[in-house]
Amino acid sequence: MASRNAAFHEGVVAGALLAPLKIGFALILGLVGIVVVAWIVDWGFVLKVWPEGVGRLKGILTADLARGIELAEWQGGVPSAVTGAANFMYALVFGVTGIHDMGIRFAQGTALSIPDTIVRNAYLANIEIIEVAMIGTQLLGVRLATLGMMVPLLVLVYLIAAADGLTQRAIRRACGGRESASLYHRAKHLQVMLLAMGGALVLMLPVSIDPRLVGVPVALLVGLLARLQWACYKKHL
Repeated sequence: MASRNAAFHEGVVAGALLAPLKIGFALILGLVGIVVVAWIVDWGFVLKVWPEGVGRLKGILTADLARGIELAEWQGGVPSAVTGAANFMYALVFGVTGIHDMGIRFAQGTALSIPDTIVRNAYLANIEIIEVAMIGTQLLGVRLATLGMMVPLLVLVYLIAAADGLTQRAIRRACGGRESASLYHRAKHLQVMLLAMGGALVLMLPVSIDPRLVGVPVALLVGLLARLQWACYKKHL
């Protein structure tokens, strides 16, 4: 009977080499999905809900940018990291694809070829949609940066909760207490769900909101679940 390691793609070495590529590809797909969903939410509110239209979205971007810079200064970080994240996201989507340069060229009013004229007409016909996508992309970059600032708090709370949970586990094991694999797995899955819902709320919410109002409660809930998870860990360490 052939070994499972006979196939190259199933080998340990191949798996270790391909793992970074798989993770990178998954991250890229996830980022693309987040950007598209953010655009859809912004388009819906700008075109159908807000009477102010694009002006309302610009106001949200301005408020979130100011709050992100304030949060960076409060944490002792570099405020330019927030604007840098917004500019990076914009350059990644509209700079690499050439849409930004295309808009500048069309705005100059120079003579264009027939294909370029067709593209310009399509560009101008959808200028509001493109503008919303541009602003929304910058807003997404700002919110990703502010979410990154909440990571140290989340890690700190998780480590403290995990240490306390493992201590409680050791005490219970020494006293002959019972363990629960079902509680362990439920607490673990609920943490992932909380992080996903909190991140989606911060990234997609069509209003300006302080990320600390979402990040701090989520971190505390994750800490409680992490304590329960490791307190109910069933296997021997």
